[in-house]
Parts: sequence; structure tokens; C-alpha cells
Amino acid sequence: MSGRYEIRFAGSGGQGVILAAVIIGEAAAIFEGLHAVQSQAYGPEARGGKSKSEVVISRGEIDYPKATAPDLQIILNQTSCDEFVSETKKGGIVILDDTYVLSVPKADAEVFVLPIVKTAREKIGRELVTNMVALGVTARVLESLDLMKPESVKKAIMQRVPKGTEEMNDRAFSEGYELMKSKM
Repeated sequence: MSGRYEIRFAGSGGQGVILAAVIIGEAAAIFEGLHAVQSQAYGPEARGGKSKSEVVISRGEIDYPKATAPDLQIILNQTSCDEFVSETKKGGIVILDDTYVLSVPKADAEVFVLPIVKTAREKIGRELVTNMVALGVTARVLESLDLMKPESVKKAIMQRVPKGTEEMNDRAFSEGYELMKSKM
């Protein structure tokens, strides 16, 4: 990585997009020795309202804490897709959920449409772990770009999830990683 790398998670309140960015930031800073800064924004209604969270990672100091043109966006609902997809850096990567994003816009980026929510719901049995599936997808992208090891993301997840849910969250992460592994 030569400079900053910007990642945005966006979706509905309650989908865990804020925690996802926090975990990526912690994985970068604690386990990869990178600089990382995380920011977030969500509507006053929180659960169900629009939510976004960003993390900027870099080998050097970070002079501005917010994403200006995300290199990678993981978008989990149509409202967020409509608002944010056009902000993706030219040549970047956009990952869309196929359950809640029904209209895929054109983007000057590589676009992947994946069953993120469906995987959480059907393979794990809990839509609650949608963010962990998304983190698995993200870890595979970051690994393919030589930015971060998936083990670092997994360690950061295990430090954050409630005791007793480690196995479920690990399975969700692995399912997401496999979803993206077949694409990259």
C-alpha cells in the first residue's frame, strides 16, 4: 500500500456497519501495524435508518480522517447504494448485497453483487451476523490487494464479539470469505 486506503460500510441501522469498520480499523492498527482512523454517521432513528462507517488505513500518518473517495465500499441496502456508490474511487471495488440492493447502478468501479444477508440468514441462521459475513468478504478483498491478512481481521472480531458467540461469528466470517474467494 503506497498511501491511504479508504473503506466504507453502508446500510441500515442495526446491520452492524459501524462495528465492521471498527473491527477493520483495529485489525489494521493492532495486528498489521498500520495507521487507522474510523468515523461513522447514522440517522437519528438509528435501527432501520441509514448508517455508514468508514475506516482509513495507511502506512504513514493520516492527515484527514474521513473517506473522500472510498477504494472499497460494502453496501447493504438500496438507499445507501443510491447515495454512496458514485463516490467510489475510479477503479475501486463496490460490493453490494443482493437481498436489499435491487437496482445495481453503473459505477466506474468493479462491482460484485453477493448474497451477504442471505448467507447470514440461511447458512448461519441469524441475519444479525450480516456484518461478520461482510467482514469475511472485506478480508478477502484486502488479502487479494496485499493490504491485510484475514487472520488479523478474525483476531479483531474475536476481541469484539460477545462471549459465547465466537463460533457463530467465526462461521459467518468464513462464509463471507468464501463468497468473495470465488470471485477474486
